[in-house]
Amino acid sequence: MTFERIRIATLLAFTIFLGLFVPPVNAQMNIEIKGVGQTLYPIAIARFKDEDKLPVKISDVIRQNLTRSGYFRNVELGNGVEDDQVIPNFKTWAARGADALAVGSVTQKSPGQYEVRYRLYDIRKGESLNGLIVSTSEDNLRLAAHKISDDIIFKLLGERGVFSTRLSYVMKEGKRYRLVISDADGQNMRNALNSSEPIISVAWSPDGQKIAYVSFEDRKPVVYVHELVTGRRIVLSNERGNNSAPSWAPDGKSLAVSLSKDGNTQIYRVNADGSNLRRLTQGNTIDTEPQFSPDGKFLYFTSDRGGNPQIYRMSADGERGEPARRITFKQPYATSPRISPDGKYLAYIGGAGGGFKLFLMNLATGDSTPMTDTSFDESPSFAANGRYILYSTQVGGKKVLAAVSVDGYVKQILSVPGSDVRQPSWGPFMDR
Repeated sequence: MTFERIRIATLLAFTIFLGLFVPPVNAQMNIEIKGVGQTLYPIAIARFKDEDKLPVKISDVIRQNLTRSGYFRNVELGNGVEDDQVIPNFKTWAARGADALAVGSVTQKSPGQYEVRYRLYDIRKGESLNGLIVSTSEDNLRLAAHKISDDIIFKLLGERGVFSTRLSYVMKEGKRYRLVISDADGQNMRNALNSSEPIISVAWSPDGQKIAYVSFEDRKPVVYVHELVTGRRIVLSNERGNNSAPSWAPDGKSLAVSLSKDGNTQIYRVNADGSNLRRLTQGNTIDTEPQFSPDGKFLYFTSDRGGNPQIYRMSADGERGEPARRITFKQPYATSPRISPDGKYLAYIGGAGGGFKLFLMNLATGDSTPMTDTSFDESPSFAANGRYILYSTQVGGKKVLAAVSVDGYVKQILSVPGSDVRQPSWGPFMDR
């Protein structure tokens, strides 16, 4: 059985299995954090002044974000409010074990509109690290908390946080499928699409304004591009046979797709409006799952041209000028390539111990490391800062989402009680 047939058989098996689970209407994602074993940065997040009047407590969201990152330890868990207009007592907070302190306040500016102020202090140095003023509607209070969390990460760790990015994933409700967009912590779910047929292979545009995906609503796989703000969709590819595995070029002007219009599944490139379709691979075997390198010069893809599914790399213009080069060798089965935002690492699913496990390869050395202790991993997706990998797997016989830091220290399970979630994709930074 080819790997493509295996994937279709797996999909059909899940279709039957998923019918047993019906998530609640207002389902929210639970997060289980484990595996944090390194030194954690002690930080205090005081209650924000007047946040108790809001439906969302800003300080709670920030505390949860920093804990979930795996790099911070909250030393303030109470309800004390620290005035954000007064310099804090550094000796007192140092005695409580804090190396940093965040304070803030919320002011209602008009009905449904708020101004959230926050300031960060380096307790050990006794100095202010400045802060932010975020104007927000009541509906976006969680986003304001995520932006403050990202600012704390940047000021204390020197890297961009991903709390204000978004996730997409597919949930099954009875006989229907929901394509869901959520905050990076899995909360604040919003429906993008409901369908009676499967939805797979979701890919974010580089600017985060659109998603491409494969829908079976026409009783065959068809690739759509979907604007998230308006809900407007276009058919990107509805050729004869299978249309699958969309991947955006870094400039957002074109996508790579896998089509079987000419027989065996091959890789093509098409403009983002569906025009100018051109073939990139020229083999007699199956070539699928294309993924652009961050610089747009190369495409990584899965092919069985060597006998078993493995990951190859070719020019983004196709393999007419130079043959594709094999990248993976250490597992009997390697699929689902994803390249880190800095282009240094390849995440993929490899055959291991009779199952399928998430691996991370250093592209400079070729060394691969298993990243999980589960056996049915699928659909890896890097966070925009490259720090984490989101994927789907099975825990206790149930389909869940999971995330692991690239250093392997932080592992999270994201589940919806009584529900089945799959096909995750982590969105980009939203400032392009």
